[in-house]
Parts: sequence; C-alpha cells; structure tokens
Amino acid sequence: MDAKAIVQEQVSSHPVVLYMKGTPQFPQCGFSANAANILKSCGVTEFFSVNVLAEEDIRQAVKDYANWPTIPQLYIHGQFIGGSDIMRELYQNGELQKLLAGVH
Repeated sequence: MDAKAIVQEQVSSHPVVLYMKGTPQFPQCGFSANAANILKSCGVTEFFSVNVLAEEDIRQAVKDYANWPTIPQLYIHGQFIGGSDIMRELYQNGELQKLLAGVH
C-alpha cells in the first residue's frame, strides 16, 4: 500500500486524525502542541495521531493528499479541516466544537 493510500485509510477509519510533529504527549513543535491542546480543550480525549517525523513517507503524502504544505493537519470524519492557525480560529469562534460534537 502506498503512503497516499495509507493516509486515505487513516482519515476514513478514524473520527479525528491529527498529523503532527511528535505525539500528543510529547509534541516536537509549538504548532503541533497547540493543535493537540485545542483538541483536548474541545473535550476530545482520544484521537488518532501520526508522528510525521517518524514516518517520512506519510509526512510528504499527507501534504500531497490535502494539497496543504504544513504540519500539523487535522481531519474530522474524513474532512480536512486545516492546520494550527485554522484550528485556533475555529476554536475561538466555536465552529471547531460543533465539528467535534459527539467525538470523545
């Protein structure tokens, strides 16, 4: 299975997927830490995360998949939401909480 197919499988089989640098417990960049903390602030206690620093093929594939050049990247129910800045904006205006309603 090629890396792009793996990304497709991951985003379609998990309600919340965060591609990030590091892990939620040990993020390795400020933007990834911010993204994980925003999800936790929305009450999402468990989500599928992929450390793109450990999986170089996935790191490039996820950028190509969403046509989005930066990491982190958030997917909710298979839909690309955006990176850290977009997550912050959506969180501040209440939209992210609506998108995550029912996801724990």
